Amino acid sequence: QVQLVESGGGLVQAGGALRLSCAASGRTFSLYTMGWFRRAPGKEREFVAAIRRNTVDTYYADSMKGRFTVSRDNAKNTMYLQMNSLRPEDTAVYYCAADTQAYPLRLGVEHEYDYWGQGTQVTVSS
Repeated sequence: QVQLVESGGGLVQAGGALRLSCAASGRTFSLYTMGWFRRAPGKEREFVAAIRRNTVDTYYADSMKGRFTVSRDNAKNTMYLQMNSLRPEDTAVYYCAADTQAYPLRLGVEHEYDYWGQGTQVTVSS
């Protein structure tokens, strides 16, 4: 069993930045592919970014490329999402998730992930 806890959300003005963290329990964090998803009000949950266990291979939804950066520190069992140039449409609950497959292929697919955090609210004011 893996427990994921997000933190770092809050209220920020458009153009601002936030850094989200996802802390994982257990000793197998380094084996997992990790992902960030978000759910905006009235919308379905959508893929934001993912990072493989090698800490190098990263993937982003098109609208986040160039603004968001995903990273991880396997020694600290933590994944991060640095969000810059935030827009009101980035307002959402942000979730981290863990995929326990050795080399998952569909990183943007929600049901591929095995464990989820409770989410952290990000609100961007205009």
